[in-house]
Amino acid sequence: MKQSRMIIDKAFKISEADKRIYGSFIEHLGRAVYDGIYQPDSPLSDEDGFRKDVLEMVKELDVPIVRYPSGNFVSNFMWEDSVGPVEDRPKRLELAWRSLEENKIGLNEFAKWTQKAGSEMMMALNLGTRGIADACNLLEYCNHPGGTKYSDMRIRHGVKDPHNIKVWCLGNEMDGPWQLGHKTMDEYGRLAEETAKAMKLIDPSIELVSCGSSNLEMPTFPEWEATTLNYAYDHIDYVSLHQYYGNKNNDTEDFFALSDDMDQFIRSVIATCDYVKAKKRGKKNINLSFDEWNVWFHSNEADDDIMTNHPWQAAPPLLEDVYTFEDSILVGLMLITLMKHADRVKMACMAQLVNVIAPIMTDKNGGPAWKQTIFYPFMHASRYGRGVVLQPLVDTPVHDTETHENVTDLSSVSVWNQEADELTIFAVNRNTKEDMELITDLRSMEGYQLTEHIVLESNDMKLCNSAGQELVAPRTVKRSTLDGGRLTSMLSKASWNVIRLKK
Repeated sequence: MKQSRMIIDKAFKISEADKRIYGSFIEHLGRAVYDGIYQPDSPLSDEDGFRKDVLEMVKELDVPIVRYPSGNFVSNFMWEDSVGPVEDRPKRLELAWRSLEENKIGLNEFAKWTQKAGSEMMMALNLGTRGIADACNLLEYCNHPGGTKYSDMRIRHGVKDPHNIKVWCLGNEMDGPWQLGHKTMDEYGRLAEETAKAMKLIDPSIELVSCGSSNLEMPTFPEWEATTLNYAYDHIDYVSLHQYYGNKNNDTEDFFALSDDMDQFIRSVIATCDYVKAKKRGKKNINLSFDEWNVWFHSNEADDDIMTNHPWQAAPPLLEDVYTFEDSILVGLMLITLMKHADRVKMACMAQLVNVIAPIMTDKNGGPAWKQTIFYPFMHASRYGRGVVLQPLVDTPVHDTETHENVTDLSSVSVWNQEADELTIFAVNRNTKEDMELITDLRSMEGYQLTEHIVLESNDMKLCNSAGQELVAPRTVKRSTLDGGRLTSMLSKASWNVIRLKK
């Protein structure tokens, strides 16, 4: 058995984890909204038509913020169509996903859903086919108390109190040629700057997210960030990152190494933000909003067929990836990567939340909701990853994969919740062939006792969950012992581990 060693000390602080790094994302795409969170004809739904079983699972994940109605959908979103009496709302051709948008659920209904889910809304703006005036009008509708055109419109629509949405995304993936209203770097930089200036005149308390690169492989990365931030630095608070991964080559070891690419992506964006700060003699850090991330590749062929050959359906089954066990491990690795950068990554959104590349699925035939394999590492991180992130000192064997060198067998981070007197160690054994003994020096955590060791493991990397059959689920094991400040744990090959201690 291979061996890794680790030191965890309460002095090795990275940062307090912002709870918003455990956010998610709902887009008017496929069955995310209709048949996902909203199904008025279902006996499983409440008086507002919202699925109660889905709401309970979202609460189980404890999602603090949900991005809406973006991605690509937002770049042709006419927000006025989504408010007012439902019977008066128009149906529209939704161009990003070639679907029919019926506008049965809109801004005010989604705000009601987020309240029920215990979440806040991150609002995305259409800077593709619309611009500054429309962004200001929407902000006035959402956040101004009353006495103006758009705030009074909200009140007439039955919403007396403002929504007070604090986080606003200045468009979506504007660097992407696939995006409606795609911009050059200079075009978007100027638009983001002027939109941000205008919006903060209306509500100086809001936080604004500028569009970063759509993924690490974009040909304009990181020049896009450097150029757009050169315009907008003084007026925005965050820059966004988006990244999806897939195991298209059926190479599990190389798949698990992709979290190293995510780490490098984050480091490169931080360096670019700091370059702009230095160039401008600035005093503030631009922090990061990793507001789209997940595994996404299983459904690509089916999605292309629906959008090309069967367009303009209402809520077609798009992006319905069914996740494997190995997908859950990469999701855990991506969560560890986000936690390791808690000093600069202050928000993140798993894309998405229900049915569309999601941890929660609803049965197409009216059955109950069920949990995908990726539900569990996300739940563990959200539940136990609140507190001060500690930087572990790690000594671990390494291995090479098809496209990566010196991949550490162990990927780990720990979170110290001082208020609850709890310490949680998140650890993945990325070695797909051998178990690992992990010896952790915990002498600085005097008085802490081992509570539990939770694992997610399988010998079948392609094992999936389905409606009524949960084959991949966590269980508690007796594989850790604590003696004199020395924690000895056995991590099985290709496994997700959550080791909890309490004072």
